[in-house]
Amino acid sequence: MIRTYCVEAEDDFVSHRGVYLARKLGVEETSDQPAHLLRQFARAHRRSYSLSILSIIASEAITVQFPSLLGRFTDALQAGRLTGQLVVVYSLWLLLVGVAYVVLYGLGQWWNGRMGRVFEYELRKQLFDHWQTLPTAYFRHRSIGDLLNHAMNDVRTVREAMSGGLNMLTNAVFLLVATLVMTFRTISIELTLASIIPLLFLPLFVVYWGPKIRNASRRVQEGLSDMADLTEESLSAIRLIKATANEEVEGGRFGQRVQEIVGRQMSVFRLQALFQSLIPLTGSISFAIALLYGGYLTVTHQILLGSFVAFTLYLTMIITPLQQMGFVFNFFQRGSASLARLTVLFGERADIADPPHPVSVSHLTGTLEIDLPEFVYPNADTPSLRNIHFTVMAGQTVGIVGRTGAGKTTLVNLLPRIFDPPPGAVRIDGYDVHALRLQVLREAIAYVPQDGFLFSTTIAENIGFGKDQANSDEVAQAARHAAFWQEIEDFPAGMETVVGERGVSLSGGQRQRASMARAFVKDAPILILDDSLSAVDMNTEKRIIANIHRLREGKTTLIIAHRLSAVRHADFILVLDEGRLVERGSHEELLHRNGIYATLYRLQESEKGELA
Repeated sequence: MIRTYCVEAEDDFVSHRGVYLARKLGVEETSDQPAHLLRQFARAHRRSYSLSILSIIASEAITVQFPSLLGRFTDALQAGRLTGQLVVVYSLWLLLVGVAYVVLYGLGQWWNGRMGRVFEYELRKQLFDHWQTLPTAYFRHRSIGDLLNHAMNDVRTVREAMSGGLNMLTNAVFLLVATLVMTFRTISIELTLASIIPLLFLPLFVVYWGPKIRNASRRVQEGLSDMADLTEESLSAIRLIKATANEEVEGGRFGQRVQEIVGRQMSVFRLQALFQSLIPLTGSISFAIALLYGGYLTVTHQILLGSFVAFTLYLTMIITPLQQMGFVFNFFQRGSASLARLTVLFGERADIADPPHPVSVSHLTGTLEIDLPEFVYPNADTPSLRNIHFTVMAGQTVGIVGRTGAGKTTLVNLLPRIFDPPPGAVRIDGYDVHALRLQVLREAIAYVPQDGFLFSTTIAENIGFGKDQANSDEVAQAARHAAFWQEIEDFPAGMETVVGERGVSLSGGQRQRASMARAFVKDAPILILDDSLSAVDMNTEKRIIANIHRLREGKTTLIIAHRLSAVRHADFILVLDEGRLVERGSHEELLHRNGIYATLYRLQESEKGELA
């Protein structure tokens, strides 16, 4: 089970898992990952693909006998040699050819289709694993809708090009070759060459229309990403939309987005339709040549009538694979556009990773040393933190307070390397966090965020998410410590209550306590509470804080809070202001100094008095 407690940092916390799975699958990490995976998959399943191709080749070798048999039947009929027995023989041969073709071609398609589905699964799995290696900053700049479109539409399009396109391409190439061989060998080389002259212009059409269709397909995929993004955003905000009676506005936004996609898709369809119409046109010209020249050869007795009849069928067989090549061309153009989008995604690299030579340590106790001259966010101009220096001994409880935007969350995010601190600035048990494996570092930390993220499953599974195979007693005990057990018992399904997407069926305080219980199950050496009691009442907060002091004895706890009642019993309190550590000390010491902490405390006490 992946262990993570900070929603914003969820993907960073499990980044090592994605790398591990990639190595386990034997997939090298390259910027051309989708194409690399495709080549690797084709090599690994070359036997199945070979059987599929051979089956299709055999089916085409059989089906080209059909016009030849029909030509012989026509010659026998013209010569008056046709008997009832011969009619039965020809009928049985034609039936046998049809059945053999259907069986062999069907097997080839089934093998190809099956391999395409397996590849689609592996590519989606690899894509998900890759997402887990990317940093939090990446997901802040990418919409969920766009990422889902990558996983759904782009992967499916690549699979269609791989399986459906390969089926058609194999069938088209070998049907064309087999047909030309039969016409050259059994009918007339001159007639064949004259008839296929118009068809030789098709490659020129492919070269001209190819880039246009590919670019149009890419724009359609981008439009689908935008639509998925808007859909996800609107559904997430459905309560706000209904509360403000803005359904019509959202419907208009969605309709406009859909209309843009329709316009882009119509552009693709126009290009494809024009390209597809050129194939029947060239085929019609070929038929006209065949009728004129072939009719002349038949009338002058240079070829038999049966051969002429057979050739008209063979010409249909020549046009069919050329039409299929047009479909394949469209498949591959759309597939290449999606493959290019996936390649860009797989080209993203995590800037936070395991060190080349990590320190050999299996357990951390929780002593923290922060010696941070400054910290600047990527792509930012000014430091978010400056001159932060303090030490926390294992087993101490530390409060971190300050006004909104003071840098509290940024500071604690440096510990699990959600954001990378400067080398040597953050040490745990004397080890620079850059020297530790991410798995070791992050398994030593339980992080409870303010919003209390929950998965759309049961309460029991959400609480047990913090530990592999957590038993029911551990989960129930953790819920009691988080002051959540009594409310769980009031639910009709108890611990098996499904909380809905992001815990929508629970209140904010219940979500926070469920997240707190999850951290209690993990029982890590370091616990970080990022204002994670803000949605509970004062009495419940006191009970939880008392349980934390009792349960966390000998373990390090960092408590970020806006309500100072949550930190007043801490061993010492850090006060941040505009990214600087401006005060430190116990609750009584800070009140005596009459600084920022004392001001915040008096303000909260006066508000409490007014409410009373």
